[in-house]
Amino acid sequence: MGREAFLAKYGFGEARSYVLVHDGQEYDSKAVAGVAHKWDQGRALTRDEFSGGKDHAAAWLKRVGFQVKAIKNPDWARDEIILACQLVMENGWKGLDAGDARVVELSALLQLLPIHAEAERNEKFRNPNGVARKTFDIATRHPEYQGKPTNGGALDVAVLHEFLARPLEMTEAAKLIRQGIATGDLQSFVPTEEEEFGDDFSAPEGRLLMRWHRARERNKSLRKKKIASVLKSGGQLACEACGFDFEKIYGDRGAGYIECHHVLPLHVAGEGHTKLSDLALICANCHRMIHRSAPWPTPEELRTSIEQKHANDRRAAVAVSRPRRPADEQMPNQ
Repeated sequence: MGREAFLAKYGFGEARSYVLVHDGQEYDSKAVAGVAHKWDQGRALTRDEFSGGKDHAAAWLKRVGFQVKAIKNPDWARDEIILACQLVMENGWKGLDAGDARVVELSALLQLLPIHAEAERNEKFRNPNGVARKTFDIATRHPEYQGKPTNGGALDVAVLHEFLARPLEMTEAAKLIRQGIATGDLQSFVPTEEEEFGDDFSAPEGRLLMRWHRARERNKSLRKKKIASVLKSGGQLACEACGFDFEKIYGDRGAGYIECHHVLPLHVAGEGHTKLSDLALICANCHRMIHRSAPWPTPEELRTSIEQKHANDRRAAVAVSRPRRPADEQMPNQ
């Protein structure tokens, strides 16, 4: 049975995201997974019964040992655009050709970034042609560019504006990403909770430096030293933003527990020695709220925001509970 007949028989279309690779041949991944279900569960799945989106069939095939390959390359991540934008900035906000040595070098670097899984990449992943196109996507969206912009996305524009507004900080972010890949440091950090929840926007310097930042915050030795320093000075293990005390709420289970937050993003603090004064004791909820969107508020700023919210709520409650007076019923003058 040929491909078209197979797809028609089981009601599947041609693969658009992933293909299954077997003995050098490529097959439509969702169709194969759906029909394979017949031998496992007694009947084949229809294309509408895949509830996990475009990655559902590919993930199942990989779990049972098949090789799966992406048809299209993944969208550019913020980290990748930061590196491309730095290159465009250094080139006077002009795009670069695929044959430029700097583009070739960046292409090789992007292929080392631990962001996109191998199964999500095809043979053209971040090749010099693709990198060159991205530099023009950025350059043609510069405010002073006079011609018609090339294809690109909202993230290209966002990163460009961040470079225009904070060139030194964003250049430092690009430098740290390059250094982290060269030393191998960035290869070892696991994805953060923000990535798992899809909050990529929380890290203006990119997800890789965010992983590095969170790894510093989880340093057990630094956390113990920070807690000891606070207790020695007569302080309490309570959130510096909302005042939450884990021991007061959870008893012995919460005794001695609190999270540490590094108040400076990595691209601001650099990769030097972390001082205890750079760390703040904070509860898990406030920690998530700080990291949720940029720019990050300090614990003091978040505390002020919380107090203002409580004050507004109290005023609203008083207004609702106050007995209505005759004057409240009068119509305003026409």
